[in-house]
Amino acid sequence: MKLGLENRKQVIALAVLGAIALVFVVRWLWPSEPQASASAAQTATVSSTNTNSRRTAFGKAIALNEPRLDPTLDLAMLRKSEEIKYTGNGRNIFVAGAPQIEQVKGPVVTDQATIKAPPPPPPPPPINLKFFGFASKPGEPKKIFLQQGDDVFVAGEGEIVDRRYRVLRISPASVEVEDVLNNNKQSIPLTLG
Repeated sequence: MKLGLENRKQVIALAVLGAIALVFVVRWLWPSEPQASASAAQTATVSSTNTNSRRTAFGKAIALNEPRLDPTLDLAMLRKSEEIKYTGNGRNIFVAGAPQIEQVKGPVVTDQATIKAPPPPPPPPPINLKFFGFASKPGEPKKIFLQQGDDVFVAGEGEIVDRRYRVLRISPASVEVEDVLNNNKQSIPLTLG
C-alpha cells in the first residue's frame, strides 16, 4: 500500500499550505482576548478625541452615522439629546379642553345667500339622429331608418347604432333612443321628407 510519499516536495508544500490555512481560520473564528481589552482601551481614548467614528470590541472602526447594532449605551449621543430643549406651541397638553384657535382677520360671511353653490353639471349633448321611416316587412320585428348627417342606419329594438346609440322602443310616431356614453334618453319624432 502506497501513501503518496514518493513525491516528497509536493507533500511538504501541501502540509505547509494546510497549516497556514488552519492558522487563518482559527484567527478568523476566535479573536484573542488581549486584543479585545486593548481595543476597549483604544475605544475609550478614540471616542473622546474622534466623535465621527468608534471602534467595536473586535477593533473595527464604525462611523456614527451608520445604524448601530451594538446594544451598549453611547453616552456622547445621550448628552447631545439632553441638550435639546422643547419649545412647544403654547398649548398645555395636560389640561382638558379645546385648544384656542386664532381669530381669522377679514370679512366673515354669515349670510347663507352669499355662499355660492357649485354650478350644475352641463346637460348631456343632444342626440343628432333623425327618424324618417320603417324598414320592416309584415310579420317581422319592427325596424326603422335613422339618419345622422349623410349616414343612414337600419336598426331594431335593443340594437346599437353608430357604436353609441341604443334603440329602446319603436312606436308608430316616434322612437326612444338612449345615448349609452352619456346615459341620456331622448324621444325622436317621425319626420317626413
